[in-house]
Amino acid sequence: MIPEVPTMGEVNPDSSVSLLLKAQIGNGDALNRLLDRYLPRLRRYASRRLPPALRTMSDSGDLVQDAIISALPHVNTLEIRSDDAFQRYLKRAVRNRINDLHKKARRRPARKSLPEDVPERAVSPYEHAKRNEALERYRRALACLRPREREAIKLRVELGLEYKEIAERMKKASVDAARMFVTRALVRLADEMDRQNLRQ
Repeated sequence: MIPEVPTMGEVNPDSSVSLLLKAQIGNGDALNRLLDRYLPRLRRYASRRLPPALRTMSDSGDLVQDAIISALPHVNTLEIRSDDAFQRYLKRAVRNRINDLHKKARRRPARKSLPEDVPERAVSPYEHAKRNEALERYRRALACLRPREREAIKLRVELGLEYKEIAERMKKASVDAARMFVTRALVRLADEMDRQNLRQ
């Protein structure tokens, strides 16, 4: 017999199950506490499993951030019955990212030098429109965030700064604090972009 999903009154208020239930009904503080709890564990997990040959392609912290951003939009559909189940869910997202890197590395052809007179492939009108549409959605979603979140995203996404530089510019206590802040801002941006998609 499948056990029933616990309600908030039946679990420890600090447990991951309780925090996840709160996050699913829109409690941002609960989501932040979950991220605080699992990000360091997931980074250690990723760094142990990322082969040295692939580490130059993707820092383990960036990989974890990407995995969490792709996994969090599906949080509302999860039925988590134990604390370690949520961690397993996030680890699976990280493992999927690592597998993607393996596949990309295998598919990557050897670089060949091209003659200088080879023209670039023209962008089709459809591709151009899609890019403009995505950029416009990104800008609208960005405008809905708090100023510090906008600043963090621009520094990381638009300027491509390392977390050390972001920590210095934003007066964060450490590189990890800057990484955490950027991750949360990107999660909020992704949520806002999803909401805009639903409105269209």
